[in-house]
Amino acid sequence: MKNMVMKKFMATVAAVTVAAVMMTGCGSTETASTQEAAQPAATEEAQPAAEEAAPAEEEAAPTEAAISGTITMAGSTSMEKLANATAESFMAKYPDVTVTAEFTGSSAGVESVLAGSVDIGNSSRNLKDEEKAAGAVENIVAIDGIAVVTDKGNTVTGLEKQQLIDIYTGKIKNWSEVGGADQAIVVIGREAGSGTRGAFEEILEVVDGCAYASELDSTGAVMAKVASTPGAIGYVSLDVVDDTVIALALDGVEATAENIKAGNYFLSRPFVMATKGEISEQSEAVQALFDYLASDEGKELIASVGLITVD
Repeated sequence: MKNMVMKKFMATVAAVTVAAVMMTGCGSTETASTQEAAQPAATEEAQPAAEEAAPAEEEAAPTEAAISGTITMAGSTSMEKLANATAESFMAKYPDVTVTAEFTGSSAGVESVLAGSVDIGNSSRNLKDEEKAAGAVENIVAIDGIAVVTDKGNTVTGLEKQQLIDIYTGKIKNWSEVGGADQAIVVIGREAGSGTRGAFEEILEVVDGCAYASELDSTGAVMAKVASTPGAIGYVSLDVVDDTVIALALDGVEATAENIKAGNYFLSRPFVMATKGEISEQSEAVQALFDYLASDEGKELIASVGLITVD
């Protein structure tokens, strides 16, 4: 009897042990399966997060390469407004670049760039063959009109091309000869070496043939002299003309940007930023300056100072 009871007890313990082992195995399998099932989900959730983080890193990168250094310019006084506006705007865009400009006349500016004392030589005329032969490269950045101006008291509002030639060569000496008052004509011009003078005389084909009463060394000086002198006539860059003088029509065409761009106004000339060698051979800062002037932003700047873009 005792033996039978003991056998039943041992059989029960064995059954319980087997069941426990089987349950443990099932639990381990379930845990592993649950972990395996959860792992892909975690991976899938992590991947979009990583992908979303990537663009943020790209946005943090600068859109333009950092540029630093200096740019020096010298030359045409007629280009003073353009040079100063360019320097100010460019330095605002590239605060690590310093741009300076001196206004010494076109020929002096080209000489300076060829001598290596400046990066850019500003010239309000086309470069001469000998300047190009010496290594100067003609980079036209804008087109300017040359306005012929008189004092506000003058009653003449326009001249024919030949009349203008005759006034500057001394053949016509009184305003009454061209429909004005009986008043002596005071012929004002720029100094030798001025780009404005060079362009003016070349267009009229009167090089070294003008009879000047005064030869002044800047655009501003010509404006002031004409404005304050009864009977005076002078020539200046179109972009500096203001209400202190009268700008004469030439051959019946007003001196406006629209007329110059259309080719109807004959007194116009290029604004050149000359370099020694091609632009691609210049410093990174200088190359960036020319890229800026050729951009939409640069073209807006050129137009804002009364000049005409080259394209």
